[in-house]
Amino acid sequence: MPAPSLTPPPPESRPTDPGRTACFAVLAEPDPASLPRVLELFAKRGLVPSSVQSRLFEPDETLHVDVQVPTLTRDESDYIARCLRAIPLVRQVLTSERHRALAEPQALIA
Repeated sequence: MPAPSLTPPPPESRPTDPGRTACFAVLAEPDPASLPRVLELFAKRGLVPSSVQSRLFEPDETLHVDVQVPTLTRDESDYIARCLRAIPLVRQVLTSERHRALAEPQALIA
């Protein structure tokens, strides 16, 4: 029996911003379904976050979830933030972005 041949995945078809990392700070109900519902929005789009941190803060009974996803365009991160806000267990969504320099400044190269 011949071995199955594997074809490479198709090239990425969505627009990207190579120097941008979208950051999402989500405050949610302390419910077992909160974290999977938040992460599901990224998984459905084939996105793998570079960082995910989750903490339950007892004093205010809030689950804090921080997610960072590289190469997202502004339009795509805005859309994901709107989808996160539509989840019934989510109380608040804050967004920010980080940019990395694509080339080293000449002054730093010695």
